[in-house]
Amino acid sequence: MTWDDHSGHADGSAERLVGATADGEDTAVEAALRPKDLAEFVGQAKVREQLDLVLRAARARGATADHVLLSGAPGLGKTTLSMIIAAEMGAPIRITSGPAIQHAGDLAAILSSLTEGEVLFLDEIHRMSRPAEEMLYMAMEDFRVDVIVGKGPGATAIPLELPPFTLVGATTRAGLLPPPLRDRFGFTAHMEFYEPAELEQVIHRSARLLDVEIDAEGAAEIAGRSRGTPRIANRLLRRVRDYAQVRADGVITREIAGQALAVYEVDDRGLDRLDRAVLDSLLRLFGGGPVGLSTLAVAVGEERETVEEVAEPFLVREGLLARTPRGRIATPAAWEHMGLTPPRQPSASARGGPGQPGLFGS
Repeated sequence: MTWDDHSGHADGSAERLVGATADGEDTAVEAALRPKDLAEFVGQAKVREQLDLVLRAARARGATADHVLLSGAPGLGKTTLSMIIAAEMGAPIRITSGPAIQHAGDLAAILSSLTEGEVLFLDEIHRMSRPAEEMLYMAMEDFRVDVIVGKGPGATAIPLELPPFTLVGATTRAGLLPPPLRDRFGFTAHMEFYEPAELEQVIHRSARLLDVEIDAEGAAEIAGRSRGTPRIANRLLRRVRDYAQVRADGVITREIAGQALAVYEVDDRGLDRLDRAVLDSLLRLFGGGPVGLSTLAVAVGEERETVEEVAEPFLVREGLLARTPRGRIATPAAWEHMGLTPPRQPSASARGGPGQPGLFGS
């Protein structure tokens, strides 16, 4: 994958090496790298423990598992966990997404074809249409849907009984789910970003499956630049593997990983070209801010939405940028990371007198 690869995502995230959205290559590789059971799944210790109890109890009762809602950023393993749930319950899985269900009839067709105990994985569930969402309420609670036949005053509702099934919903925007839908899930879990040590385990496991030789320091170097996301870690591993095969002896060491990721413009904190362009403009052109989002986007040469939705979340999470009512400001950590010296704070008289706060509150 290069900077010029495009996969049709409006936000441009999938074309970035450190973008968390999956593209065609990621989907194909992830299928081979996915763990098959909870014991093999790395990270998310609390979620794994809680989910293991839910599934064990359901198997002991001989019942279908409760409906499960998984929330969290892209690339953290929500789809993988849904497949593990089906595998642990010995049930088939049906995979669809919220944007694909635009009418209640679309959902009714899927639900009516489910078999008993089947797992229905509904990705991006918050993007489902409202009529389908309202039909889902009854299906989740009573395992029944009402199919409307006819139009106008002569329309009648025919109840359709459904076999017991387990709905696994995944969302990156849990706050957009209406409370009636959220309340119908028996188990809700939030996926956290991974620690570097956990990502190292993911990288070592993936390297074994991909038949790539990597040492501990090489894995640590890749993990430190993976933004806490397994999908990004696996993508970086593949790109470093390519570099090691072409320009080295095929073994990934810390030095080789650093050289490879320098070629792909991913720095030691996981920032890429876009991230650094945002910080560089904010620091050099605007003295660290505050500056409005639209002005910053023009300076970077990107759309406002790209800066706000693609670059800013990670910069804010890393403590390099802050959103304030007056605009975006750079933190001291941003100046340090970019190797720049912040401008001197104005004197008390220039600020309007003693006791007036400066840029960072001093």
